[in-house]
Amino acid sequence: MVFIHDTESNLRAAAYLVNTLPGVGGVDAADTLTTLEQFDEYLRINPYTGVIRRDDAELSALRGVRRPLQGLWDVDRDGAVPLVNEMLRRGHALPRLMKHDGMDWHIHATSDDAPLATRVLVEAAMAFVDVIRADEYDRVRRCAADDCDGVYVDFSKNKSKRYCDTGNCGNRMNVNAYRQRKAQESE
Repeated sequence: MVFIHDTESNLRAAAYLVNTLPGVGGVDAADTLTTLEQFDEYLRINPYTGVIRRDDAELSALRGVRRPLQGLWDVDRDGAVPLVNEMLRRGHALPRLMKHDGMDWHIHATSDDAPLATRVLVEAAMAFVDVIRADEYDRVRRCAADDCDGVYVDFSKNKSKRYCDTGNCGNRMNVNAYRQRKAQESE
């Protein structure tokens, strides 16, 4: 494992959230976080503890943290530091150790009754603190598919992941490469 469980979970949740933005996954890709059902799916895949209202106001606030999180994929390690610090400041982060739901000691940086969007933003920022401190920022990537702008964090041991998980990009690009090879062979 590259990062501890809560760091990896929060990095995956941040990437998932950024990948819901319109245009991510292709120019014509739709916003995939517009309904309460899509919000519920986000929470099913990326569970959070604490108060969750699951209403339109909370959905709107969660949608509002996507662009700041996306910015973390647009910078290098040094450029991420002021963004992370601002997220922590904005969320009034006060890290503390927690143990619950069968998970060993891990860090929560906001109160359980803080707005969900604040908790998501701060927990993502705390995860990026670990990435920065471990000097592993080269794992924070954009999809290598020529028609996708999805984001991901490469958790592979050898840092070999090239494609996001949002649109079957790896398979699609492998099929394209295969077809190009076959076309060249037949010429």
